[in-house]
Amino acid sequence: MKRKVCFLLLLFVASVVASAQDDAKYPHSEWDYAKAILMHTPGEELFDGIIHPYAGLFEYYFDVDKAAEEHRGYIDALEKNGIKVYTIKELLNRAPIEKLRAFAIDALVYDTSSMSGAETVEADKYRLSVIKEMSRADLVRCILLHPTVKLYKTDNNTGVEAVYTHKPLMNLYFTRDQSITTPRGHVISQMNSSQRAYETQIVSLCYEQLGVKPVLAIEGEGRLEGGDYLRGGTISYIGCGMRTNIEAIEQMMRADAFGHDTVAVVKDHKWWQMQMHLDTYFNIIDKDLCTLVESRYLAKEGEPEWVTVDIYTREPGEKEYSLTQENISFIDFLRQRGFTIIPIKLEDELHYANNFLTIAPRHIMAVGNQSRELQEAFGKHGVKVEWIPLETLIKGYGAAHCMTQVIKAEPAKSSIKESKRKRDKK
Repeated sequence: MKRKVCFLLLLFVASVVASAQDDAKYPHSEWDYAKAILMHTPGEELFDGIIHPYAGLFEYYFDVDKAAEEHRGYIDALEKNGIKVYTIKELLNRAPIEKLRAFAIDALVYDTSSMSGAETVEADKYRLSVIKEMSRADLVRCILLHPTVKLYKTDNNTGVEAVYTHKPLMNLYFTRDQSITTPRGHVISQMNSSQRAYETQIVSLCYEQLGVKPVLAIEGEGRLEGGDYLRGGTISYIGCGMRTNIEAIEQMMRADAFGHDTVAVVKDHKWWQMQMHLDTYFNIIDKDLCTLVESRYLAKEGEPEWVTVDIYTREPGEKEYSLTQENISFIDFLRQRGFTIIPIKLEDELHYANNFLTIAPRHIMAVGNQSRELQEAFGKHGVKVEWIPLETLIKGYGAAHCMTQVIKAEPAKSSIKESKRKRDKK
């Protein structure tokens, strides 16, 4: 009898632990305790982007080596907070080499348009033989650089010459965008810009190495970028504007990919590159504290900066969402939910002050060298700020939030209570 009781007790404890682990696996809110983050330290794939910054989707030229150094410093700061950082290169190096070869076959192009049919066949055999001999490191280089070799016949030397071009994954270090992580799991994005389209395949391969299967991949006309998604405990905030469209949002709702019973579709009417994603003008520090750039905070109804929101809801346990409120003031909605809003002035916004990463309740990682006024505002509200030197990296149109994908977290107490209430209702 004692053995049976002990066995049942062990089963109960195991189920409680499993349930707790399941709750902790994926974050429910921005202010949960971050435990694992996906990042990518930029390397040689960045160079082609900075020699024509606009074409690379960057704001200014910046030093590749300094960018990598700053990024490593940011990783160090996160790790000092007990957060496990996985890098894309680390995960690619875990992948089976045949998987890397398959990606390299897709990445490396021999352009034989100036050659005959027979020469084209021979060139492709040669390409495959080269890939077969590549080291793991060179396979990764090939995948990140996406080289094209345009071949020409010649009577000199080896009988062939070439012009080399790249389609490098220069924005890969913005790991916020290729996917989102909801309470349900990972959703693979479909990027709005052709320069970034292939990045999602790389991130999918990384998740495969972590042993997780995304719950959805956006397809068709849907466009989703991760900078437009923020978790709010019992609500998902999703931006709809320059980079994410309603088709992708509807795909997520149909697939039950949000994992929240309330979805707030935050509608951007301005479409400005500096505020391309929701996380560039709005961010969350705690369950009752957020930031909003001042131009949006002070905007009047009808002005381009005026932000509206549509609210979709469903009953606990149901799958289908219904539109319950439309075109309401985003600021009014935030206040109704109990938020205090810290406005971000233009000088700080242009220095990416709003694009911070919350790693715990009222604990953020933010770009350094912000105004004293903003520093005092954070202090007044009890916010612990770790100011990270990212002066080089922010020239790529992104900052601390854009460079991270929180993939595992432990719930803050408020998130645990909210999740329990939802389970009890079901």
